[in-house]
Amino acid sequence: MRLPPVRHWIPCLAVIGVLACAAHSSEPTVPVVDEASVRPGINDPYFLPDGPDTYAKILEAESREIVQRRHDIVAAMGLRRGMVVADIGAGTGVLTSEMAEWVGKRGTVFAVDIVPEFLERIRARVSADGLTNVVVVQGEERATGLEPLSLDLAFMCDTYHHVEYPQAYMHSLFQTLRPGATLVLVDMKREDGHSSPGVLRHVRADKATVIAEVEQAGFIFESEIELLIENYYLRFRRP
Repeated sequence: MRLPPVRHWIPCLAVIGVLACAAHSSEPTVPVVDEASVRPGINDPYFLPDGPDTYAKILEAESREIVQRRHDIVAAMGLRRGMVVADIGAGTGVLTSEMAEWVGKRGTVFAVDIVPEFLERIRARVSADGLTNVVVVQGEERATGLEPLSLDLAFMCDTYHHVEYPQAYMHSLFQTLRPGATLVLVDMKREDGHSSPGVLRHVRADKATVIAEVEQAGFIFESEIELLIENYYLRFRRP
């Protein structure tokens, strides 16, 4: 995920990320400083003048598998009342409200995205839904922007292929999760001979590569749920 212009940065969150790295020196160490972008410019279209409106229509289209199966996707997470969870790369909040309903008023959902206009749409959505347990967070390209050891579960839906710095970002996410917490990762299938040319151009890594990269950050791959057709549904655990 690419940072918005400097005026949208939240410096204090970057400091939190640095402190978290120092506090957990026994955890996997990754070269976050020298890591090159794996997909330069992939998020630039979101910051064009008409970007948020254009992509909001795409993200919320009823023809999209994620939208069609949103109830099933959230139900399979294993959310419980009172949990603290995050929707990482929440977009316009298509699944955020669903998650907030599952964790209930005693729980919290952090809706994280790097696009300020999307965050405003999430605020409007949860307000219209009467939800008071959603906290909107301005994310960063290399870090979640969340407190260390704060989450019971993190959810990434069609977000991983937009992460420009996977080593740094997944290291940050690892630190954000509590020991034993869960990462649910849903992303688009990239399969030579099966995926469309558009998907092959847009999606950088296939499922095996994604699993290997997430494990490199310290996560343990637990299972794949056969739920979707165009996307895969993976579960990881922070040890």
